[in-house]
Amino acid sequence: MGIFSKYSRSIMAFSIALISVSLVACNDSNNGNNNGPGTTAALTVMATGPAAEAVGVATNTLVTATFSEAISAATLDSSSFTVGVTGGLPMTGSVSLDADTNTGTFKTAGGGFSDSTAYTAVITTAVESAGGKSLAGNYEWSFTTGVSVDSTPPVVISTDPEDTATDVAINRNISADFSEAMNAASINSSTFSITDGSSPVIGTVELTGSTAVFTPENNLATSTLYTATLNTDVTDLAAVALAADEVWTFTTGDAVAQGPEPVNLRTAGDFVILTKTGITNVPVSAITGDIGSSPITAAAMDNVSCTEITGTIYGSDAAYSGSGDVTCFAGAAPDNTLVANAVLDMGTAYADASGRTTPDYTELHAGDVSGKTLVPGLYKWGTNVLINTDVTLSGGANDVWIFQVAGDVLQASNTQVSLTGGALAKNVFWQVGGGTGVVIDTGATFNGVVLAEKAVSVKTGATVNGRLLSQTAVTLQGNTVTQPE
Repeated sequence: MGIFSKYSRSIMAFSIALISVSLVACNDSNNGNNNGPGTTAALTVMATGPAAEAVGVATNTLVTATFSEAISAATLDSSSFTVGVTGGLPMTGSVSLDADTNTGTFKTAGGGFSDSTAYTAVITTAVESAGGKSLAGNYEWSFTTGVSVDSTPPVVISTDPEDTATDVAINRNISADFSEAMNAASINSSTFSITDGSSPVIGTVELTGSTAVFTPENNLATSTLYTATLNTDVTDLAAVALAADEVWTFTTGDAVAQGPEPVNLRTAGDFVILTKTGITNVPVSAITGDIGSSPITAAAMDNVSCTEITGTIYGSDAAYSGSGDVTCFAGAAPDNTLVANAVLDMGTAYADASGRTTPDYTELHAGDVSGKTLVPGLYKWGTNVLINTDVTLSGGANDVWIFQVAGDVLQASNTQVSLTGGALAKNVFWQVGGGTGVVIDTGATFNGVVLAEKAVSVKTGATVNGRLLSQTAVTLQGNTVTQPE
């Protein structure tokens, strides 16, 4: 689904960290794990709403923090959870705790937040868990408001499985993407339910960014029609509820999906190419899907022309000039916010992929996978990954590959990363942390979603079926880049 059809998603981002609304253990590197004798980990803030560095936030937003475990209500109040103009004093407000989701909420007194203003929220070490744990240090994050209140009901943009889908794997989660950041306290097993027509499915519910995820306790039944429902108690951060119940159905097959759960790209998944520092191009390339860059000026995409793209170019400002034709460009204020939030979601997706634990394969073939056939799974390398001859990813349409690469991915010229057995590029994730990034050499064919901390360089005539999501730049040289089905 293209970005234009998801326009309302640009209201605000709710990314950076996983929001769990079930009692799920999680560690947060910002807060450490040493809390004195007799404890195994400090209390952590698992996620916030709005997200850290979110922009365009509605002025009537609630501010939330979701904790790793149950909280002592007596320790969470307007002195231990504060919000104020960045660099200023805390403002007046009230604090409440939702015990079911371990979520604290700050609500301003009076008229809400000011327009176009940076705010900083602080959770202090005075907050304690029910078991007496405290934070390892004060937890702070900032966000910037827009110029309007939010009175628009949130919308479910897409679901997984899609409505009326068939042959769904029996061991996958059920999820729904919202048009904006949501209130974690409103997403729970009472508001998000799955039934087989007569009996409810037992499971846990969590909010991942702006995506609600239902995780069944056991595998679903084979060849069974299921109904998923999100009811009107679900609200966004401005306490605006869904206008009506969201209901969709799907039918399972008998397949058990192999590999980990796929990485949730959120709004970053609306782009075939997304970067922070620009997209350079030696014509003529053929790009299918939307592209964007932020926070760098949109002029950093000028050498991608409208004749080379089937889609839209989104920028952080209105500076794109291209070849003189700007009919493919979207650079108005809402578009600026949309691409900025997608970049935040790209960072969250990278953190998700890099944070997966218990790999199925570690240091396989010492990083040289040339000529190998790789089955679904979670792979981890502390080295570069080399593709000097063809590599095959063999699996089914529901199977997932996540490659955690601490070094670079270097694919030689005229080689292929090919898919067999029904495997899909959208289910292949390359998380690359090396200082160079990803290099796809001349004439090569690459499949999958790249999540690179550094650059992605696609050499002359190479073909990509997937997404190129870089926290620096993407360089093209007469390439074909197509978003996956």
